[in-house]
Amino acid sequence: MRLVPPWAAATVTAAKVEDMKEKGIEQEFSPDLKAKFLRLLPLRSISRFWGLLSSLEIPVSLRPSIYKAWARAFHANLEEAASPLEEYTTLQEFFVRRLKDGSRPINPDLNCLVSPVDGLVLQCGELRGPGALIEQVKGFSYSAYSLLGATTSLHEVVDVNILEENSEHKSVEEPTKRSWWRVSLASPKVRHTVTTSPRKGVFYCVLYLRPGNYHRIHSPIDWQVFRRRHFPGHLFPLNERARRTIRNLHIENERVVLEGQWREGFLAMAAIGATNIGSIKLFIEPELHTNRPKRLILHSEAPDEKTYEPEGIGVRLKKGEEVGAFNLGSTVVLVFQAPISVASSGHHIVSSDFNFCIRSGDRVKVGEAIGRWL
Repeated sequence: MRLVPPWAAATVTAAKVEDMKEKGIEQEFSPDLKAKFLRLLPLRSISRFWGLLSSLEIPVSLRPSIYKAWARAFHANLEEAASPLEEYTTLQEFFVRRLKDGSRPINPDLNCLVSPVDGLVLQCGELRGPGALIEQVKGFSYSAYSLLGATTSLHEVVDVNILEENSEHKSVEEPTKRSWWRVSLASPKVRHTVTTSPRKGVFYCVLYLRPGNYHRIHSPIDWQVFRRRHFPGHLFPLNERARRTIRNLHIENERVVLEGQWREGFLAMAAIGATNIGSIKLFIEPELHTNRPKRLILHSEAPDEKTYEPEGIGVRLKKGEEVGAFNLGSTVVLVFQAPISVASSGHHIVSSDFNFCIRSGDRVKVGEAIGRWL
C-alpha cells in the first residue's frame, strides 16, 4: 500500500473542498469516526514533541534546502522573508519569521478594520440575539461567550443591543397604528416622526491560517487591551475536515483571548492553537507559556486570566502593530462592536453602517481592510 504524506492528503482534501464550492455545494457539519479517534490521541504531547524538534538547531548548509522544501510543500513565499534563509537557526525561527519592510502595507483609512493575519476567511457576520452564535459550518454554530470566556464583557454589550432593539421596535410600531388620526388632527408640520438614535452592532470574523501562511498576528485597529485569558483545552487540527466533524472545535482547543476597547466599543481577538501549534506567543506578555503538561484537561476548567495594569489604561496597540505569533498555522477570531445606526441630521439621513469588505472563501493579508463604515 502506498503511503500518502499528511501534507499531500491535506492538499487533496482542500482541492475537493474548492471543487465543491465552485459547484455551489456548501459543506455541512457531519461527525465521523476520525473525530472520535482524535480524542484518544495524545495531541498535546505530540505537539510538545514537535515543538522540541522544531527548536533544534539545523546545520547551516542544510537550512536553505529544508526551508525551500517546506515552501514548495505549503506554497510559502520565501522572497518576503526579512533575513537570508541561512540565518534561521531552527524551524521555529523560520515559522515565525518577519517579513521585509513594506511587504504588508497597513490600510491608513481611519474608518476601517484591517486583517490581523494572512489567511482564509471562514465566516464573518453580525451577532444577533441572546445566543450570540458564530457559525462553524452549515448546520452547526457555537457561542461567542464560550469562545471568549464566562467573564467576558460581551454579555453586557449584547444585552444593551437587545434592549435597544426592543425599545426601537415598540417606538416605531405603536405610533404607526394611530398615524391616521395624528395626520387628521394636526398640521403636517407637527406630524409624528420617528428618528433612530446611534447604535452599535456586534460583528465577528473567523480567519484560518494555513501552514504556508505568514504566522505573525497584528493589531486590527488602534485599541487598548485590558484583559488576557488563556484556555488550556485540546489541540485538535483546524483544517476543513476537522471543522466539519468536531463539534465546538474552536472552543475545545487551547486558545489565548485578548479583550479590550477601541473607539467604537468592545473588541476581542482569540488566537486558537491546533495540532503541532500548541505554542502561541504574545509579544505584549512574553512570559506567557502555552501547551504546558497537565494530567487532565477539563472543558469546564476556568482559564488563567490576567488584567493588564495600570487599571483603566491597559496595553495600547496601534493598527498593524505586532501582537503575537503561531507556529505553523491556526485560527484567529475577531469579535467587535461597530456602528450600525442611521442618524438624522436636519433634512438629511446620515448612514454609518459597518460593512464587511470580505466574504467567506476570500484570502486576505495583514493590513488589508476587512470592514468599513462612514
